[in-house]
Amino acid sequence: MELITQTDPKSPVSEAFRTIRTNISFSGSDNKLKVLALTSATPDEGKSTLIANLAIVMAQAGYKTLVMDCDFRNPTQHKIFQLKNKGLSNCISLGEDSLTIVQQAEGIEHLDILTSGPVAPNPSELLGSVKMSDELTKLREHYDYILIDTPPVLPVTDAAALASKLDGLLLIVRSGAETPSEVRSAKERIEQAGGRIIGCVLNKVPVSGHHYGYGYGSHYGSNYGYYYSDYHSEEGHEEKSAKNK
Repeated sequence: MELITQTDPKSPVSEAFRTIRTNISFSGSDNKLKVLALTSATPDEGKSTLIANLAIVMAQAGYKTLVMDCDFRNPTQHKIFQLKNKGLSNCISLGEDSLTIVQQAEGIEHLDILTSGPVAPNPSELLGSVKMSDELTKLREHYDYILIDTPPVLPVTDAAALASKLDGLLLIVRSGAETPSEVRSAKERIEQAGGRIIGCVLNKVPVSGHHYGYGYGSHYGSNYGYYYSDYHSEEGHEEKSAKNK
């Protein structure tokens, strides 16, 4: 999995990630959005790679950034950053100190990774627990941004269990892969759980859809574009984001 924001920081795709970073920084108004989850309605939307690249551009801007892998069912961040997978589940289940377990991303200043740890038998219960809330409270004091990788919303309840503990969620939508009803259902499930969707990222936009694409990278093997919108501000935005895929 290529971390293009590290290997080619001047590329148009890297610039697209910086655009998302800028939109996030201006979305909190008086209350800064510090703890954010990135999720999707269905699997294989590219959220884990997107989180990793977004975290890198935040760290490159000087923000002390933490990536938390809360996908206990299919953990990926330790593979992306090539790290040992001793992490969050060790903290919640065994009481280990997360600040001693976090690992610094190699060659990327200001970026730490808290991997998922061993796969847990009860992911949604762990994420909804008081111990998880305590971990987030502690980590808030040490980082400017915490980006959380969660499982997709519709197949499992993990993201919903975590939603109310966060400052906001970004919903990842892969162009041509999800129906408007799936996007709506994911949005409704998050909001019913007390979560706040702050935006939508339209991922893997073809060249012909450049109305939404800020950047493209042919060296990815296909063309990628990223779009950020104030997803929750108008009822019609979710329709627009889903239909223009």
